[in-house]
Amino acid sequence: MRDVAAHLSLGPRVSYGTAVRELVRARGSLDRMIHDTAVREARRPTAEIVARLRAAVGSRRPAPFTTHRESLMDILVHGQDIALALGRERAMPPEAARDAAERVWTMRFPPRPWPLPRARLVATDIDWTRGAGDEIRGPVGALLLLLTGRADAAAPHLTGPLP
Repeated sequence: MRDVAAHLSLGPRVSYGTAVRELVRARGSLDRMIHDTAVREARRPTAEIVARLRAAVGSRRPAPFTTHRESLMDILVHGQDIALALGRERAMPPEAARDAAERVWTMRFPPRPWPLPRARLVATDIDWTRGAGDEIRGPVGALLLLLTGRADAAAPHLTGPLP
């Protein structure tokens, strides 16, 4: 959970130069860079991580090499990661979750580290449908969690043959 909170606080603060240096340090692996920078940042005292996360609230500056769509996806999905770890419920605004789900569905770069479900995804709380095959239905926030590799967290809110 500390790693996730630290990761969320980094985006608005990291410069392009720092991002390039960290990418070189990670031998070109974007996933490794994200992991390693979050782990290092998570070593800070809890109060500092919380203060940095709070300072990021309202920022319109996306992390280097990303857009506001990836920032939205990070906030929604990692916000759920933290809430679930704390045993709390955190509502996702359907419009925002739909935009994030659409971004995940259409992602080409960076490449998704998880496959898309081979199913027809149907949101029950907002107009959004993607894919083909057996139907998986539920709130778009749960579909977003499914699309980002969090099937266990999504499952209680979805119907249909889950992957």
